[in-house]
Amino acid sequence: MFLSALELRNIIESSFLPKRCQCTLSPDLSMTVKVFGDHRTDQADLYVSGIDASRLNSCREINNLVAGLRSDLAQQTASHQHSPRSRAI
Repeated sequence: MFLSALELRNIIESSFLPKRCQCTLSPDLSMTVKVFGDHRTDQADLYVSGIDASRLNSCREINNLVAGLRSDLAQQTASHQHSPRSRAI
């Protein structure tokens, strides 16, 4: 890993603004990323754990991780928006 844990966390967390993102890195370099859709609750729209941060050795690898997480988040959000809802008539 060519960045410090703090720098890596800052890059990933700021990539999801204005959403709130929490990135944690364990001593074994296993990363967990949570992205919250609502600033008032702790309900995560996206939760990914077991990311091997030791493989994030270049800007491209970090960018690919963020792009993949954003894609996962978009799919999660779309599946929630297209779920059946009841309507008042």
